[in-house]
Amino acid sequence: MRLLHTQKSDAGIFEIEVFLDEYIPDYAILSHRWEGDEVTLQDIERGCGTDKKGYEKVAKCCAKAKEDGFAYVWIDTCCIDKTSSAELSEAINSMYRWYQNAKLCYAYLADVPLSMPGILESD
Repeated sequence: MRLLHTQKSDAGIFEIEVFLDEYIPDYAILSHRWEGDEVTLQDIERGCGTDKKGYEKVAKCCAKAKEDGFAYVWIDTCCIDKTSSAELSEAINSMYRWYQNAKLCYAYLADVPLSMPGILESD
């Protein structure tokens, strides 16, 4: 399982780390709808993609997870190698377990405007 570090490296980029099933650390997970121009695994590995529309979603998810005490987060768009049909198939079959095993799940609601009164208020 690939997990994204919530802390940027000394080079100022996010990095991926691969874990075997028996050694997976606590992680948060992001539930979202794919939109155009998402950050891919290849972007993360190359240290690019900061100009993509989806980068802000990745960066803010990492910042929130770090704030909540997590060193790792799983985001499908950049933790799955979608160029490999075998890996994509395995990921689809494993996704329920990955969501179930996450310690916290963030939901990104792209179509909910921040200006809606009361929408983000909590008790």
